[in-house]
Amino acid sequence: MRFLLSADEGTIIRGWVVPDDPVAISRVYVTVEGRRVAEVSAIHTDPQFVEFGWHATGQCHFEVRDDHIPGLAQIERLEIYDVDTNVLIHRRVPKGNLVKPKVVLIEAHIRPETVIQTALFPHFQQSYFGIGRFPEEILQAMFDTETLTSCLMAGSLILPRYEGHFVQGNAVTMMLLHDPYVEMASRLAWLRERAGIAADPNQSWRLGKLAEAAAFTVDYDYGDVKSLKRLFRMLPEPAYHLLFNPLTRQLSTRMPDDRILPASSIIAVEILARIGIVGHRDYFEAFMATVFDHLKIDAPIPLPLPIANGTLELAERLRGLRFLREWIEFDMVLSDAVRASVAKSWQS
Repeated sequence: MRFLLSADEGTIIRGWVVPDDPVAISRVYVTVEGRRVAEVSAIHTDPQFVEFGWHATGQCHFEVRDDHIPGLAQIERLEIYDVDTNVLIHRRVPKGNLVKPKVVLIEAHIRPETVIQTALFPHFQQSYFGIGRFPEEILQAMFDTETLTSCLMAGSLILPRYEGHFVQGNAVTMMLLHDPYVEMASRLAWLRERAGIAADPNQSWRLGKLAEAAAFTVDYDYGDVKSLKRLFRMLPEPAYHLLFNPLTRQLSTRMPDDRILPASSIIAVEILARIGIVGHRDYFEAFMATVFDHLKIDAPIPLPLPIANGTLELAERLRGLRFLREWIEFDMVLSDAVRASVAKSWQS
């Protein structure tokens, strides 16, 4: 899928969507205040789409006009989505003091950084969350579309795979690191929370390869050290990939199942150094202050959500298992370096 918003002139909104199905006629729908008010099909053809091999007929250009939505020019806020994928194509908001560049929040935590997303959302014309689950074609379209500015994208991405797109698109990249033991505990808790879904034949597909890993955790007691040792001895491979130096994996590989090698640590350090804004969860407010200052956002600095006591207790239990040190050895180097750097600059 490829898309572009050509113009929003008030009384008419023009753009195009090239669907994955080369013979399909693209369709978009419009929402106002969360309510679906119109569905519009492409009406114009573009021979270039045929020449590029993108589409069989080139019928991909759409127009949203006043006869589709009476009073279109007077509507301050609306959103246009692709019908087939529900991907946001355009968001009209009052211009105000919107952030101008494209910003990518690369999430290293197993759970979405919702506090950061919520704090930044009002300051962008368009926002896309959970982009790590988007198809490759849609991601490349969003990263490479030059006119897609004032755009916030957030999600878990394997960086070497997309770093070139960020450079080409002049995107501001950001990343918040977490303590590796707390991250491992969070990932174990995340798996346990999804054990019920994994056991349901009608829902287990939602977890993909991690369904087996989630179901596996039910047989072990996170509060018992001996049980934890057995868990790590018997881990299925997808769980191993989720827990073994996940930050280094995210920063140094091109595929989720790639092996972590000794050289991966060096690659991870080099790529981390090229990210625009890097912070540590232990200094959350410092990270947010830096982000707001860089993006020229005038707003109160948000506070982080507290980490669950059970997760912190599990992290301390894991910290006491000596054999786990090699599981987070590379990640610990990255985390400690960033924490020390932030602590020095923030306190000086």
